[in-house]
Amino acid sequence: MTAEAPIAPAVSYGRLIPVTVHFDDLDALGLLHNARYPLMVERAWTELWNEYGVRFDGDWAAAGDACNAVRELRIGYEAPVTRPGTYAVHLWLERLGTTGLTYGFRFCSADGTRTYAQGTRVLVRLDPATMRPAPWTETFRVAGRALLRPAD
Repeated sequence: MTAEAPIAPAVSYGRLIPVTVHFDDLDALGLLHNARYPLMVERAWTELWNEYGVRFDGDWAAAGDACNAVRELRIGYEAPVTRPGTYAVHLWLERLGTTGLTYGFRFCSADGTRTYAQGTRVLVRLDPATMRPAPWTETFRVAGRALLRPAD
C-alpha cells in the first residue's frame, strides 16, 4: 500500500495554501498568538507569488513587483486556534489597481471549511529608486487577474 499525497481542497476563487502552526506559535494561554496570523498569511502569499516568479532576492533594484509596501492591514479573529498542526490560508484579490491592490485572506482549517480569522491587506507597488507608487507589470497583472474574487 502506498501513501497518496493529500488533495488540496477546492475553493471557488483564489487559492488555498497549507500552513503549519507549531507549538511555539502558541501564546501562554495555548492560543495561536494574534501576531502570528498576519505572519502566516504573508508566508502563504510569498509561496504563492514565488510560483508566479515574483520574489525578492535581496536586490531592490531587481525586485520588480516584489518591491511593495503595506498601506493597510485589517484582521478579525473569529475562533481561537488551540493546537499545533496543519491549517490553510485562503488567498484572493479583492481589487487590482494600477499601482495598488487589495487582497483578502482567511486563516482556516486545512480543508477550508472552518474560518479562524479573516481580513484584507492593501499593498502599493513601489519604484525602488524613488519609493513612489509604480505600476504593476503586465505579467503580474495577468497572474493577479486569475486570483480576483468574482463579484457577488
